[in-house]
Amino acid sequence: MSSSTVEPAPNSKEPVPILMYHALAHRPAPSAHALSVSPEAFAEQLALLGDRGFTPLTTGALAAVWRGHGRLPARPVLITFDDGYEGVHRHALPVLAQHGFAATLFVTTGWLRGPYDEGGALDTMLDWDQVRQLAAAGVEIGGHSHTHPQLDQLDGARLGHEAARCREIVAAELGAAPVSFAYPYGYSTRRVRHAVRAAGFTQSLAVGNALARRGQGPYALKRVTVRRSTGIGEFERLVDGRGVGAVFAGDRALTKTYAMVRAARRTGLVLNRRTGSVLCPQSPDGLVSPSGD
Repeated sequence: MSSSTVEPAPNSKEPVPILMYHALAHRPAPSAHALSVSPEAFAEQLALLGDRGFTPLTTGALAAVWRGHGRLPARPVLITFDDGYEGVHRHALPVLAQHGFAATLFVTTGWLRGPYDEGGALDTMLDWDQVRQLAAAGVEIGGHSHTHPQLDQLDGARLGHEAARCREIVAAELGAAPVSFAYPYGYSTRRVRHAVRAAGFTQSLAVGNALARRGQGPYALKRVTVRRSTGIGEFERLVDGRGVGAVFAGDRALTKTYAMVRAARRTGLVLNRRTGSVLCPQSPDGLVSPSGD
């Protein structure tokens, strides 16, 4: 039977929590602090997943099931890391190995230490030897752009370059091209999603602070943010899908407001292109992620 005619497994419609982590550190840089998690909190969170019988998957594995190949395991969950902070190797990898958990790391290739480093990273980043060690341990390595820009604010040429260059570098360093992508800041539009697909990625993660569902489509899967302020009780509610809306109510209100601002800025970009001057306005680094088109 061809893949186009494969029916999804009966349990494939169940929502899945996709956890989004950033830096893991005892003393993260101030700019990375709010979205960081302490190593102790991370270990406690993964112990809870183990005790509660959750089964972590890679992003690629979830996407395959939702395309009709196989079934979801009992209590599926995804553990994802954005950017490529050094603490993923130092602190997360031993805990993942202890539990036998799968995970996905989305790397910003121009932030990692090594020959492609273009500066701009918020804290100490992984080097490519560490990325290879993570991949060898079974962590899926995905793309997160090359320089971590707000992709929806870029002109077409630079947008395509950010996605394609990231994929090219990961393929060169690991010997296999990545198939999964995560949007920097969670920002995406239809144009951004098309560019990511054109670069060769087969699925992408946004933020949205909600459980992921098959109906969201492979290029707009939602995640929930795990941050410094996430206590173990709140974490348990998030993975159970209880009260997720209430936990992120403030984030969503800001998201709606900022989505309108970003839409106006994109209009400004188009108007300036018509006059021959390309304007790519930058906004402050935010902790919320609009999901509008």
